[in-house]
Amino acid sequence: MSGPGDCEKCEELLQGFLDRELTEVEHVEAELHLGDCDYCRRRYSFEVSLRRYVKLSAAERMPPGLMERLTQLRSTDASL
Repeated sequence: MSGPGDCEKCEELLQGFLDRELTEVEHVEAELHLGDCDYCRRRYSFEVSLRRYVKLSAAERMPPGLMERLTQLRSTDASL
């Protein structure tokens, strides 16, 4: 991915990338963009962290302050 709309395309591929459901071509496309785009890398890191929290929350109670931290991360991500 290189050019206008790359981040939008990466956004479309992100969940499939995380779930390992992309074709080889899509996977390489997303991986290359994530390697070059700081914004999308941060978005990817946020999604990975969010998935970890969701898995933990199924087994454990939410630690104090977690909801506030997630809200801060979303606000920071949205302002970029």
